[in-house]
Amino acid sequence: MSVLCGLPPLLECVYCVACARWAWKRCLHSAGHDSENWSVATAEEFEPVPRLCRYILGVYEDDLRQPQREPPEGYGINPDCLIVKKNYPDTGGRAPPYLLYLDHDHADIVLAIRGLNLAKESDYAVLLDNKLGKRKFDGGYVHNGLLKAAGLVLNAECEIMKQLLEKYPNYILTITGHSLGSGVAALLTMVIAQNLDRLGNIDRKRIRCFAIAPARCMSLNLAVRYADVINSIVLQDDFLPRTATPLEDIFKSLLCLPCLLCLRCMRDTCISEEKMLKDPRRLYAPGRLYHIVERKPFRCGRFPPVVKTAVPVDGRFEHIVLSCNATSDHAIIWIEREARRALELMQERDHVMEIPAKQKMERQQTLTREHNEEHKAALQRAVTLAVPHAFSPSHYGTFDELDEEQSDTSVRDSSPGSSSRSKTKDNWDELIERLYEKDESGHKILKRSTSQ
Repeated sequence: MSVLCGLPPLLECVYCVACARWAWKRCLHSAGHDSENWSVATAEEFEPVPRLCRYILGVYEDDLRQPQREPPEGYGINPDCLIVKKNYPDTGGRAPPYLLYLDHDHADIVLAIRGLNLAKESDYAVLLDNKLGKRKFDGGYVHNGLLKAAGLVLNAECEIMKQLLEKYPNYILTITGHSLGSGVAALLTMVIAQNLDRLGNIDRKRIRCFAIAPARCMSLNLAVRYADVINSIVLQDDFLPRTATPLEDIFKSLLCLPCLLCLRCMRDTCISEEKMLKDPRRLYAPGRLYHIVERKPFRCGRFPPVVKTAVPVDGRFEHIVLSCNATSDHAIIWIEREARRALELMQERDHVMEIPAKQKMERQQTLTREHNEEHKAALQRAVTLAVPHAFSPSHYGTFDELDEEQSDTSVRDSSPGSSSRSKTKDNWDELIERLYEKDESGHKILKRSTSQ
């Protein structure tokens, strides 16, 4: 009897110790811990980020010839080179507003997509059009509503982008977006990368994506696989890339978002990382990650920003940072400012070192080779960690010309109608649907190419 009487106080002590341990670990965890072992980014690879942030801000303007909220340094957009600019009435609310801009100064064809508009119900409809494991794509899982929005943008602008890429063969197609738009941009890039023949059989190296403050929109195997074309930019403590809470639940709880994040933080602390990696439906921030770090734990004020980069598999922003800046670091204005400061510091450092042009070109080639090797190692690590639906690098053509040609051929062969119907304008929604077939139980599964 005495043993039973002493049991409740003992359980209470154990519970209090567990809570204290959790609070200690969470309060000590800072954003710098996520990327402390990553390599430092170079000015060459990070150069487009501040510029693309300003292009995204330009989408918020009604008339770029008479801007109302232009930042001091301007948007950097020449209105005469603006190809397309669409707002909510043009998209029917099924996709965020965007613009298509021909950037002659940087040899870029830029598709910029704005972030969530808290006053628009249609944006919430895009976010809420999803359930865990609802949409399977290319052997993984993606956000259903964001994929539909990507298909709508492609339907509208595919022919224009194809004409521009043919007219300017040395230009790169750069797709960028912020928050909600980042998820649309990432999935849009993924669909294009699978169907390069739809844009005139362009080289895979001519497409790239910069997802600013990215939403978790694709499963881990896809996030690592497309790291050669998709880049995600995260400012310090930004909550969105860190919380595995489905987007639809986050924006159902906007009035009590801190409570939701805290509860999710407690729940994720109790789940082992191995179990997280084994869940094929769990969504992640896409591609290669760039982390802007400007604050240090237990120190006041902001420090000169440092940009770290990697293609992580485990430890991919798995823990929410309990910080008063978790939501402010998600703002595109702050990201643009800190990215610009970081780039200026990188360029000043290069200028002090007085690196000759020839060595800069050699460094760029070395950087490209290192990124390819890092991507290949990440794919292999995903296989080693038994990430669901992960394949070894030999299955993807991103590391040498021979594999690249084989990959492009397999994608074209696996796309129905790619040989006979490529001359006509196809509906991208139908194309996405044709990537599936039904199994014996009636569920949709991805159609695999014979080469795999």
